[in-house]
Amino acid sequence: MSLPPKPPSRPEKVSLWQYMRLFRRDILSAQPAKLYRAWMAEFRTPFFRSFMINDPALVETVLKKRPDDFPKSGRISEGLRPLLGNSVFLTNGAAWKRQRRIIDPAFEGGRLRETFPAMWDAAEAAAARLDGQAGQIIEVEAQASHAAADVIFRTLFSIPIDHHLAQQVFDAFRNYQRSQPILNLGAFLPLPGWMPRLHRRGTRQNAAKIRDLITELTQNRAAEIAAGTAPDDLATKIMTTADPQTGETFSTDEMVDQVAIFFLAGHETSASALAWALYLLALYPDWQNKVAEEAKTLKHCDFSVVSKLRISRDVFREGLRLYPPVPMMVREAGCPEHFRDRPVPKGAQVVLSPWHLHRHERLWDNPDGFDPARWHTENGKACQRNAYIPFSAGARVCPGAGFAMVEGPLILSRILRDYRVVVQPDKTPVPVAHLTVRAQNGIWLGLERR
Repeated sequence: MSLPPKPPSRPEKVSLWQYMRLFRRDILSAQPAKLYRAWMAEFRTPFFRSFMINDPALVETVLKKRPDDFPKSGRISEGLRPLLGNSVFLTNGAAWKRQRRIIDPAFEGGRLRETFPAMWDAAEAAAARLDGQAGQIIEVEAQASHAAADVIFRTLFSIPIDHHLAQQVFDAFRNYQRSQPILNLGAFLPLPGWMPRLHRRGTRQNAAKIRDLITELTQNRAAEIAAGTAPDDLATKIMTTADPQTGETFSTDEMVDQVAIFFLAGHETSASALAWALYLLALYPDWQNKVAEEAKTLKHCDFSVVSKLRISRDVFREGLRLYPPVPMMVREAGCPEHFRDRPVPKGAQVVLSPWHLHRHERLWDNPDGFDPARWHTENGKACQRNAYIPFSAGARVCPGAGFAMVEGPLILSRILRDYRVVVQPDKTPVPVAHLTVRAQNGIWLGLERR
């Protein structure tokens, strides 16, 4: 059986301008093959120095032991700020800690159980949308995006994706993604604050449209909260939660920032993970049959079913390993460091790459192979603890990680309960990364009714 598709690596040595062109085309194939073996690698330019770290001990230092010494780099945020403003995804220090104190309670404890009916309804709607397409070849990234966006709107604002505002946000975000917003000059050059960021026109326009629509949703919810008629969903929970230290709640503008990142993180990343999981199961039909058999337990909306989707969860976890939606994270050294006997100057970019860490040849058994059973081996358990960060780790771990690990296996199982997906030999997807890891020309699969 052939291995799942992996992007080609660039030549070992390229000029800065060659690297910028490669980076603009695709972040993953712009990297050399040695990064799948190296514990650390340095990249120098006239404008900055960056260090990619694959050593699990260093990853733990940056993400878990000393996160305050390695704040998020402003370089990557340059391209995302028109949409995300000062959201929790971009902030650092005291501002970030305040935001997390308000946001985290919405995802704690029994909230997953409370939001499960909305996820269930979104999964049922996703399966229903495929009705009538059996016997056809479909593009599953589009289907996955639709399903993931539906989950976000149902759990956040208690509205389905076919609500007029939800549909407009979804359409505008699709256009925003196509403008490749993260590929901004500020990622390469240390631009002063007064200098225009030269965002693409489409990036600015779609970001503004999305924020206007989210503002309308947020203002409507604020009015419902004031009138005592608001549903008890994630938006209400977050908007009514006060910072335990200051007693303040989010303002409307702050809430718009947070909803924008919830939509980006909760929809874009989930869509990527779900689409690749469907492709992998089409590529490995024996595993698909196991998931489909397990999915027969999906009969009624009951949260207890989550614990029964063990194979689906292992498959989804393996998909996140091979195709982590966020392939790279960039931090900045807040003070001079020494990593592996090499000086790391203050201000250097510290790159953590789930893409390379999850496929590291010196850590994982069969690193490029698809093997959901690995999570029950000693190697798989050790790597899950030390070399598996699809949701980041430590203080800045994604607050919706548990949410995603319920949503993904549920929708995957619900689709495969009724349908079989089949690879198309002439349409092998090529992974590329701009905003998240997607396929260059989409993921096309045959759809058959079971």
